[in-house]
Parts: sequence; C-alpha cells; structure tokens
Amino acid sequence: MRTVASICVALAAWGICAVAFGADAYMLQPGDLLTVSVWKEPDLSIDLLVRPDGGISMPLAGEIAAAGHSVEEVRTAIDQRLRPFLSKPAVTLIVKQTLGNQIFVIGKVNHPGPYPLNRPVDVMQALSLAGGLTPFAAVNDILILRRDGARQITLPFHYSDIEHGRNLQQNALLQSGDTVVVP
Repeated sequence: MRTVASICVALAAWGICAVAFGADAYMLQPGDLLTVSVWKEPDLSIDLLVRPDGGISMPLAGEIAAAGHSVEEVRTAIDQRLRPFLSKPAVTLIVKQTLGNQIFVIGKVNHPGPYPLNRPVDVMQALSLAGGLTPFAAVNDILILRRDGARQITLPFHYSDIEHGRNLQQNALLQSGDTVVVP
C-alpha cells in the first residue's frame, strides 16, 4: 500500500513538472543550431541550423518549420516525416547553441552589442550586461525597439523612475530581437 502511494505521489509530481515545463518551453529562433539524432541511423544524425526563414532541411524528412516552435514540436514533426521510411524512428533533438536568441544594446553604454538571451532578462539587466550607462547617457530617454510582425513598436524607459522605485512595470522582460537604445 505504501509503495502504491509513493508511486502516485511521484507520478503526480512528474505530471505537474511536465505541465510547468511545457508552458515555458523554449521556442526555436533563426540562427539556433540543432543536433538531430535518429537511433540506429547514423546517416540521419546531423547538425542543423535554423535558417533566417525559420525552416530546417533534413534528409528524408524534407523541409520543416522550426522557428517559433518548441523543441518537442519539431522533434515530433521530424519523427512523423521519417515514419514512411523507418518503421519506428527514435528521434532525439537537442538545441546545441541558441545563437538566434539575442537582444541588442546600443548607444551610450560601456559595452554596446548583441547579448545572448539564454534566460529571462529585463531592461535593467540588459543595461548591466552592457557595462552600465556612460556619464553622457540620456537616462530618461531610453527606448526599447521591438518588432511585432512588420510593425516596429517603441517602448519608453525612464531609468531614474526605476532607480527611485517608481513605474517598475516599464522594466519589462525583453524578447528575442529587442534593441535597447540609450541616446
């Protein structure tokens, strides 16, 4: 009886973890490097780069849309595409490098440039990654540039408000491709 209860608790905890993991799954980006491995099929085990158009090309599986999809979604798509050629393909997909997931900090910061977005980063953290502001930075005129399809969105950021604990909602999490402009 005790063993059954332990197993139920373990399965429930695993189910909760699986649901939580799925909600925050990493979405592939153009520039990401993937490693595909097909068990007992060394010719189908290759590294793939997510192209600027968001697709990948794999022998037998053909063209697959990857950008904006989770690793599990792309793995499943590869598996389904290989089924006509292999009886039970065992596909593993690993993100080798997240080169496409970047933010950019430009202007009057000590170290402008691209920065990997391999964890959630807000505006203040991005400014810190860039070495902080220079003495001549216009701290209340900082902008975050974000693409929404073909549209460019501008989000204002007032450093002195954050510094004094006001308007904290403007210290938003950055998204892949965002540019922080410090005039």
